[in-house]
Amino acid sequence: MSSNSGFTMQRMVVGAIALAALLTVPHFLSFHHQDLLIFLTINVLAVCSYRLVTLTGEWSLIHAVMMGVGAYTVALLVNHFDLAIWFTLPLAGTAAGLVAALLCFPLLRMTQFYFLIGSFAAGEAIRLTWVEFVGVFGGTSGLRGVEAPIVFGIDFLDPIPYFYFSLSIVLLCLFILYRIENSRVGLTLHAIHWKSALAESVGVDAWRYRALAFILGSFFVGIAGGLKIHYLGSVTPNQFTVGFMVFILIWVIVGGYNKFYGPIIGVVVLTIFDESIRSFEVLRPAIYGAMLILSILFLPLGLESVPGKIKSWFGIGSPPPEPPLSDQ
Repeated sequence: MSSNSGFTMQRMVVGAIALAALLTVPHFLSFHHQDLLIFLTINVLAVCSYRLVTLTGEWSLIHAVMMGVGAYTVALLVNHFDLAIWFTLPLAGTAAGLVAALLCFPLLRMTQFYFLIGSFAAGEAIRLTWVEFVGVFGGTSGLRGVEAPIVFGIDFLDPIPYFYFSLSIVLLCLFILYRIENSRVGLTLHAIHWKSALAESVGVDAWRYRALAFILGSFFVGIAGGLKIHYLGSVTPNQFTVGFMVFILIWVIVGGYNKFYGPIIGVVVLTIFDESIRSFEVLRPAIYGAMLILSILFLPLGLESVPGKIKSWFGIGSPPPEPPLSDQ
């Protein structure tokens, strides 16, 4: 047996054990922690879809608002047309993707810091739309009355069935995102990030690929927003503020974004950590700020690099490489 096939088999075993644990754990948790597990699962999709956007080297502050676009789409579709969840989730992603496509023309004329600020301004403009158009979006009170779906006679108001449902949807989306990243499109996105000028010199349209990453990332986070509203039953503008966007950034940076599983590690570890410091509510922003600074100083590649560092300490393999410098 070759080393590659042995490594693949090892990953399959680890994945099977992790999946078995995920399917079993909810039955041993309290109602509060079952809720937490559902939101954690949804946030995994949020950070992985955000990572797709960052593959081109662009970091936005609108991703949380795109999640809100998906949530508001679901609320409007359920309240006005009583559509089933099988229709509302794809349409939530489609709505977020269409909004992203419209924003590509002004936003992607900017890069780096200017794109960051421009995306923040666009996100706040969308949030103000939800606040000002009370007749459509409910203003600051938002939209309510989204009842828990019933699928095949199963009431998803119960957190355990809804966790299994959301886990299935998220795993399917993660598989698609993983395949995209490891396709020719994903390799091109990496090339645009690290060697944009070289990629353009051989005929790559960097603008189109950046737009594609932005639209696809928004599509999948729109689905995450749809999953969230179907469980909560209500949506308000305050659920998708820049504060939530900062959490997404911290999850991705602390977890690491050079590998597909980095943001997943970040959101899982920090969600568990956040639950452990809930009694220190006043100090939470300072604690998170300190964690972000320490991560950048001592773990610039994120928590995903820890196994490689441990191996290097014991003389096994080589230390994780530093990311290449961008020529932009």
